[in-house]
Order: sequence, then C-alpha cells, then structure tokens
Amino acid sequence: MSDLAWVPEKWWQLITGEQQREAPTRLHRRQFEVCVCAQMVRELKSGDLCVIGANHYSDIRNELVPLDECATTREAYGQEVGLPVEANSFILHVRTLLATAGNKADNAYPDNAFFHISKGRPTLDRLKKKPVPEGFQELDAALTKKLDKQELSLLDVLADTSQWIRWDKHFEPLSGHQGKLKEEGRRKILTTFAYGTGLGATQTARNIADISARQISFVNQRQVSTEKLEAAICDIINAYNRFQLPRYWGDTKRAAADGTQWNVYENNLLSERHIRYGGYGGVAYYHVSDNYIALFSHFIPCGVWEAIYILDGLTKNKSDLQPDILHGDTQAQSTPVYGLAFLLGIKLMPRIRNWKDLKWFHPTPQEVYKNIDELFTKEAIDWDLIACHLPDMLQVAQSIRAGRISPSTILRKLGTASRKNKLYFAFRERGRVVRTIFLLEYIGDEYLRGTIQAAQNKCEGFNQFTKWVYFGADTIAENIRDEQLKVIKYNHLIANLVIFHNCHSITQTLKELEGEGMKLTPEMCAALSPYRTSHLNRFGLFELKERHPMPIDYGVMLEM
Repeated sequence: MSDLAWVPEKWWQLITGEQQREAPTRLHRRQFEVCVCAQMVRELKSGDLCVIGANHYSDIRNELVPLDECATTREAYGQEVGLPVEANSFILHVRTLLATAGNKADNAYPDNAFFHISKGRPTLDRLKKKPVPEGFQELDAALTKKLDKQELSLLDVLADTSQWIRWDKHFEPLSGHQGKLKEEGRRKILTTFAYGTGLGATQTARNIADISARQISFVNQRQVSTEKLEAAICDIINAYNRFQLPRYWGDTKRAAADGTQWNVYENNLLSERHIRYGGYGGVAYYHVSDNYIALFSHFIPCGVWEAIYILDGLTKNKSDLQPDILHGDTQAQSTPVYGLAFLLGIKLMPRIRNWKDLKWFHPTPQEVYKNIDELFTKEAIDWDLIACHLPDMLQVAQSIRAGRISPSTILRKLGTASRKNKLYFAFRERGRVVRTIFLLEYIGDEYLRGTIQAAQNKCEGFNQFTKWVYFGADTIAENIRDEQLKVIKYNHLIANLVIFHNCHSITQTLKELEGEGMKLTPEMCAALSPYRTSHLNRFGLFELKERHPMPIDYGVMLEM
C-alpha cells in the first residue's frame, strides 16, 4: 500500500472505514478517487503540487536577488523602509507597535462614542455624511453653467492635451526607427480615441473623414504597446500634479484600489463568469490617487482574489506621485498581503466588511486588556517563526524593490490554500500582527474611517468614469490577452486626459468667478471633483478640428 499520509483527517474514515490512522487493508475506491481529485485541486491552487523535474524548467527562486547579495544591502533597505532588519530588533519593534496600539485603543474605549462591545459582539456606528460647505451649491451651479458653454468633445480634449503635454510622443515604431507617418499626430489621436472609447478602428473610420480602418489599426499594431501607454499615462499624472486644485482634493501619499467587471467574449483564455456581475468578462483593477487621478491599471480574471494584485500598482507606478498608504475593499486584504506590504514600507488600510469576525492577537499570551479583551483570540503569535524566516521575507521584499519580481507573482504562491510553504506561514504570522494593529487604529479613529471611505468612493467613481468614456461598446472586442490589456490602458489614458482637461477648465473658470466677485474657500474647492461629464459631447458628428489652445499656465493660483 502506498503512503497515505497526505490524506486529510476528514477523508480518512470515509476512505478506509477505520477510526485510527493505521495502515488500512482495503480502500473504498470511489471515495478515494474523489479525495485524490479534491486534494489535487487544493495543491494546484497553492503551488504545492508539481511535476518531478519542473524546477529545471522554471524555478521562482531564480528570480529573487541571491541571499548573499541581499545580506550586503539589507541594512540600507531597512533604513529606506524604516524597519530594523536584525531578527531580535525586528521582533521587539513589531511587538512594541502592537502593544502600543492595543493599550491606546483600550484606554480610549470609555471615551469612544462610536465603538461598543455588547455581549461580546463589537459594533461601530455608521459614519455621518459630511455637510455640504456653505456656498458650494451656488459655486457648482455657476461652474456648470460656464463649463457647458465650452461645447467640447472627447476629440477636442485629446487634441488640446496633445499640444499641452505631448503625451502622443511615446507612440513611435516598436522597431526603434523614426516614424514616417503622414499626419502622425492626427492618426495617433484617432487611434487612441478608437480603442479607448470602444468604437474600434472600423466604426471610427466610418464616422471620420480621411482616415481608414487600416490606418488606425496600423498605428495600434506597429507603434503602441502597453509600456508606451503607461509612459503616456505617467506624463499626464506628472502634469496634473503641477496644478494647485488637486492639492485640495486629496493627499498624494494615499491611493485606493478597486476593480470593475468588463465584458469580453466567452471564447478566450481570460474570460470567466463573474458571479457578482452575472456575466462573462475580466476585471479592470485600478489604483487611484486620493486626488482623483488614476495611477495604474490591470486586467485580471474574475475569479482571482484581488489582493494578489493590490501591491503591483504601487511598485510599477513610475510617476511623481508615490503613495505609501493604500486603501481597498474587503477583497484587497489577506494576512500575507499585510505582511508583505509592511516589509515594503506600504501601509495597507482597507475597508473591511467583516472586520468583527477576524482574529485579533495579543502581543504576548500574558497581555490582558481591561475594556477590549473580548476582541482577541486565545491563539498566540508565533514570534519565533517570524524571526526564523525574516531573512527570507526580506529577500522577497528586496527582490520586489529591485524590480526582479512582482508582488503578484509572490502572492500567488502564498495563497490561503498553501499548507506546506513555510514562507506562507511566516508571512501569514507577520500579517496577523499588522492587521491587528490596523484594526485597533480603525475602531478608535473616526477620521481614519472617513478617510478610507472617501478614498474608496473616489476609486469607485473612477470605475464609473471609465465606463462613461468607453461609450462605443459594452464588450471588449479582443480575444488576445495583450490586446485586451491595451484596451484597458487606452481607456485609462483617455480618462486621465479628461480629468486633466477638466482640472484645467475648472481652475480657469474658478479664476473667472473670483474676478466676478465670488468668494472661494478651501472647503468649497475640496468638494469639487474632476469627474465632470455634462459639458462633454460623446455622440454626434466626430470631427478632429484644428485647435490652437492657449499655452497652459500651471501658475494660476486661486485667492483663498
């Protein structure tokens, strides 16, 4: 009889008919076959099942920075992210953070009017809606009236921003040779418009004179790649950051991540049925700065846990905006993600729907809190496990920071299904500590909860904004994975261009209103949003007009 140590406890009696785990004399064949299939699914998900010799084909450890090289740069890395890298000092630092957060929350509980523990069940009161700033409605009405007179189309926005930012300069032949297109600026704008709005090359050519579908698709295939689209998006973000107005809209050190489903055809490798949205497609996953501009975008399968990709948007973001606080929703968190984010110097602070059902951990088994001890589990943190695997965890973090590997590649290997990977258990233990610290801050700080809610609302607003831009279709008409991602990037590019153009128009209009005697306040400006669409025309006759906008002036300052 082969070794059956791999059979889970719950399956043993069903397969063998025996209570004790002794060598069985016979097996129930059908139950055994089902058990084998179920266990294969689990171990394939966690990466614990492999073909003998597969490591000679591809070994993830070869993508990491070697341990001896990590050892020479570990001290500098620790200073960069603000963490001690020696095991004893690291454990003391983290344990102190947890103890401080616990004592603070316990001492503040009697004065916390929003958090209560009743019969062992914690509750948080709903956040109150912020009042509308005095005078904002009059400002918004005057602003809308002036903007609606501009009669802009999406093509006008692309043409203006092309002259201001020159975002289309990145679209050059993939071969590296100099481009020789006639009217190349016009063709690049129309290509971006065709793929970013969902009209496609054929429909755009039918509605715009002097351009063919082949000319549009030629630019897309020969001159545009995902990397070039990301470079163009980066230029827009940097230019947007030069305006005064976004400073009132949010903190550039914060970003939020959220996904929205996009329909694709059923017959391709990415498409899955999304149980929540009730259709086949993929998920466009965006990282949006707290000042409304989107920093990065992915296109991922519907069935994937979104937390796997939440750190990619910050590590791959090359713009001037470099957030180190990251918000998300319930799908944006898991204990390995908390652990990895902490080692990367990123503070993960999501909006968690089922926070009261999570396990909270004491810094030591002897620690007892007077007011909030009912929140905590009896389980203890395995500090020895964290200390033992700290060099391995730092190797992963240093490899990510060096650009050798992406966070999503590592987190796919550290999924919750893993039961044999010791590194998974170390990251899980580390993440339990970080998540407990965050939860203690979350229940004691109403302003923090409001900030997380506001950041997530902005991200969800951007999801709706991208769908408004993609008005030409309700499905991504591409079956190739790379082309599907390019459509998401095109759409992200146009959305950011509209946000930039809106910010410029709002700034100029507010300056006019100030000249007409309207008194502005920071609170009124903070309540505005660049996700405005009423003044933009998406339909009708598409015409790329020759426009000569005035040079953009980033020095326009509002007198508040």
